[in-house]
Amino acid sequence: MQEEYVIDVDNVYKSFNVYYDRTNTIKERLLFWKSSKKEKRQILKGVTLKIKKGEVVGLIGVNGSGKSTLLKLMTQIIYPNKGKITTKGKLTSLLELGAGFHPDFSGRENIYFNASIFGLTRKQIDERLDTIIEFSELKEFIDNPVRTYSSGMYMRLAFSVAINVDAEILLIDEILSVGDEHFQEKCFQKLEELKSQGKTIVFVTHGLGSVKRFCTRAVWLHQGLIKMDGEVEPVIEKYVEETK
Repeated sequence: MQEEYVIDVDNVYKSFNVYYDRTNTIKERLLFWKSSKKEKRQILKGVTLKIKKGEVVGLIGVNGSGKSTLLKLMTQIIYPNKGKITTKGKLTSLLELGAGFHPDFSGRENIYFNASIFGLTRKQIDERLDTIIEFSELKEFIDNPVRTYSSGMYMRLAFSVAINVDAEILLIDEILSVGDEHFQEKCFQKLEELKSQGKTIVFVTHGLGSVKRFCTRAVWLHQGLIKMDGEVEPVIEKYVEETK
């Protein structure tokens, strides 16, 4: 029986242009448009990764290794310069605090706005609204503009929406490091529940304890390449040994 891969990253390269001496005004742009220096920075250098349905994969590596870029490519927020990424199933992501939120809308309005982006109908959001608000623990603030929210409150609301859209694949980038310990623990308990339901989760973090506790597989990215991929304990042991 052929194994079902729900994420297939095939020989992916990604680079960005970094500009120096950037002009700030329209006049400067017109006068000095040729003099702006740029550097092409290669972030991913031929990454191939297949993730099976129901796997919980921890992406680890030092800053600048390409973890967040790879996650954004999986969501199709950005696209590779070369190679291909295929996903199968409904996907939701928690990549940046407040991404998809309008600062002048209330928390309640942003629930409708954000959940609709994930493909829920008005009726489906109506049915889940109380559950989302209850999980976020933001009932007394839910009708305030989200620009008045702290980073922890943003995370609560974003996470509460994301886990209630019935996605088969959940992508998380470091967002759970924000907020108080009580809510972080609550999030991990919910993720354990989703894991037991056979959801596929890809998790970027510097918290190796979270990877050990939660993930079924670890992938170590180093300078835009996969350095090691396999069972959690051996990968983390080698990573710690080489990054001391």
